[in-house]
Amino acid sequence: MTKNFARGLAASLLLGTSTIAAAQTAPIIQPGAPGMENKTLAAEDATKLAATTYTPADARFMQMMIPHHRQAVAMTALVEGRTANEDIVAIAGRIDAGQADEIAFMREWLEARGERLEMMHHQAGMSHAEHMAAMGMATPEQVARLATLEGTAFDELFLELMIRHHQGAIDMVDDLLDQPGTAYDPVMFEFVNDIKTEQQGEIERMNAIAAGLSTDPRAGLAAGFRDAGEAISNLRLVTAMPKPTGFFDPANPAQLQPLIEKKEEKKADDESAEKPDAEEEPELVAATTPDPRADDEDDEDRFGQRGSLLSFANTDIAFSGDLMVAGNYHGWNAYRLGEDGVPELVTSVVCPGGQGDVSIVGDILIMSVQDSRARKDCGLQGVQGKVSEDRFRGLRIFDISDITNPRQVGLVQTCRGSHTHSVVNANDTRIIVYNSGTSYVRDDEELAGCFDTAGDDTALFSIDVVEIPLADPGASRVVDSPRVFAQDGQIAGLWRGGDHGEGTQKTNSTNHCHDITVFPSLNLAAGACSGNGIIMDISDPMKPVRIDDVTDKGFAYWHSATFNNDGTKVLFTDEWGGGGRPRCQAGDPMDWGANAFYSLRDGELTFDSLYKIPAPQSDKENCVAHNGSIIPVPGRDIFVQAWYQGGISVIDFTDAKNPIEIAYFDRGPVDKDQLITGGYWSAYWYKGRIYATEIARGLDVFALEPSEFLTAEETAAAEAAQFPGDVFNPQTQTQVTWPEDVVARVEQSRKGG
Repeated sequence: MTKNFARGLAASLLLGTSTIAAAQTAPIIQPGAPGMENKTLAAEDATKLAATTYTPADARFMQMMIPHHRQAVAMTALVEGRTANEDIVAIAGRIDAGQADEIAFMREWLEARGERLEMMHHQAGMSHAEHMAAMGMATPEQVARLATLEGTAFDELFLELMIRHHQGAIDMVDDLLDQPGTAYDPVMFEFVNDIKTEQQGEIERMNAIAAGLSTDPRAGLAAGFRDAGEAISNLRLVTAMPKPTGFFDPANPAQLQPLIEKKEEKKADDESAEKPDAEEEPELVAATTPDPRADDEDDEDRFGQRGSLLSFANTDIAFSGDLMVAGNYHGWNAYRLGEDGVPELVTSVVCPGGQGDVSIVGDILIMSVQDSRARKDCGLQGVQGKVSEDRFRGLRIFDISDITNPRQVGLVQTCRGSHTHSVVNANDTRIIVYNSGTSYVRDDEELAGCFDTAGDDTALFSIDVVEIPLADPGASRVVDSPRVFAQDGQIAGLWRGGDHGEGTQKTNSTNHCHDITVFPSLNLAAGACSGNGIIMDISDPMKPVRIDDVTDKGFAYWHSATFNNDGTKVLFTDEWGGGGRPRCQAGDPMDWGANAFYSLRDGELTFDSLYKIPAPQSDKENCVAHNGSIIPVPGRDIFVQAWYQGGISVIDFTDAKNPIEIAYFDRGPVDKDQLITGGYWSAYWYKGRIYATEIARGLDVFALEPSEFLTAEETAAAEAAQFPGDVFNPQTQTQVTWPEDVVARVEQSRKGG
């Protein structure tokens, strides 16, 4: 029995069966609105009202999905004669066969229930164009343009429109299932879930085809942990260093997930064990015409989904003089920078607990810790139970005056741990740090005053101001938790979560900051705060004051912020998918998971543009905008940035309305079969080199090469830039300067001299 026939039969049986209630004489009343008369219902009318086999939303879904599917079929009809790409022809055949069957089923479903085959009106408040866009449908103009194209141009637009179209169908299913009582009918439930599964599978295939059309050298790089394919432009790879001993599992250095044994294989193995001499039975081959969807069977290997007990992910980096400290979920590693900027390992510190972001102030190292398994004593055994006096979540403080033997000298416990932190102010007596916690609020029994409930005492909707007294780091503490998101008397004064209208991104609610980048010499801070980008006045470091805020209809999660060198521009990043998802595939929106550039004048932000790396990545590569820093070239705004497994991108945003890529490096996925969280966490410029922590593989160092985009004098000026105090901390920006003769040579080079 085919699936479609089974659906139709089941639908008919479910529709045709009912329980006839025994006759009753008591009245059946339907109350009216206040001031209106009641209605007395006949038994048959009451029965209709009590029917629960389907809802009006189910019918609307079918009515909307029919024209949605019809457009897909119409677009596949354009394929013949317009492309010689066998992959496009094959995917079009699959779509045509699948959607034609589903249209027939939906028509029968609606007719059997006496429902119209199409909606008479669009959703309230939506135009026809908005209604189509909400379903991911192409406009008539886009379909007409598709019909005029041939060859690769046709292939590219066909895939772009069809991927968006399929995603619209998935969104429609999700919207339906979010409504109470929908898809109650098992046949309906199976049908809508089949749509979602099939459309998602076709999106994955189309993304792979679209990546194959790209001429970018980064597209389609070979996978491998140590032998992945590489693509590089206008950079020189100085060194690629593996992780130090103790910071990877020797038996599983890539942290691959275990293979789930297939039931058929296990059964065959068992039978083979029972009958070692059994002959292999011949395979039966169908003689009927092959279905274009026949290769849709899921024969791929499946792998475990749970994370391992220990994580060895490389994270953020800090520099002081020739000292570099690279954070890790398992602790941190200290290096000395040598010839050509190559690091040499000095000390490894094992202290598990994530997040591992680090900052250096003199002889003090500060480290962010967020995981519930982290312990005060840096133990490897983790912490059991919801409440434990052994658990540590917050800021660790180390004395690194002897970098070969660092000592933990202070602990600052916080309600939500520490995801990131920012060194705001430091003098001879104390350090002031802003702490950002993004995780769950711990129990009040574990740390007094921690509540995630509503009310003014909640640990949500604030940041932490931490004071570290240098004479006694053990006395470090949270001194304030300012409500920087408050507005109109409400502590939850900014973005409340959700989308921004039809076809827009769902943006997280603003109840914390992920990153706060401070620029102390300008008395400014830029916060990437989940649902908003904000600017704060930090003239009084203990009392930050929000002076402007923005949101973006394409941002899912405001992740990080960077000023240009004179503080007139801010770059915000969107970590759509949380960093562990493949968000740079060919069919992904170029305005989601991107950078947003803003001009900053008199404390106010003005939007300029968006930028996302142009190279399509595979479905085995987590990719989205992540951490980076300014490359200090006089008179220009240049940014080096990590994109996880999307590699490293160097962007010129001197013209903030038209940012361009001027250099890059990329590797293929960590594994060809599994999506492993890997790639670059951070990429920072320091003393003439780019240092990049590779989450799974190790640490890479790059040099920036002269090119059509940068003169030799400009790259030399970047290497000669002077950082105040010879220090770089990830979320503390300082205004770099250059020797006058260096600037003069740069200016002359731009004149052709």
